[in-house]
Amino acid sequence: MHSPTSHATSGPASPDAGSSELATSAASPAEAERADAKTEAGFEREIARLLVDTLQLEIPADEIVSDAPLFHDGLGLDSIDALEISLALSRRYGIELKSDDARNGEIFASLNSLAGHIARNRTR
Repeated sequence: MHSPTSHATSGPASPDAGSSELATSAASPAEAERADAKTEAGFEREIARLLVDTLQLEIPADEIVSDAPLFHDGLGLDSIDALEISLALSRRYGIELKSDDARNGEIFASLNSLAGHIARNRTR
């Protein structure tokens, strides 16, 4: 013999009960934005590690500030470093960065801008 309580918990109490589970499993716009930011931050860290490894920098990757300049007063990178970075990025992500691209100043402005450019243009 079943008690009323055990029977009631074996399934949804009302037709709407199942839909509330669906609503809570879908991410809200704010949650999706936080997840995107977390993914972007993870990708930035990946690019930072690539910079450190490629250029044999003496700074740990996690100390490269996302919006700090990569060249001159920032990390102090130069045009030879840009060429090495471009080659490493091409190998890893399949993107092509040309030395005569008018957007290079913008692309290489910071870790954040570089990671964003790679994310939008990568083929791998």
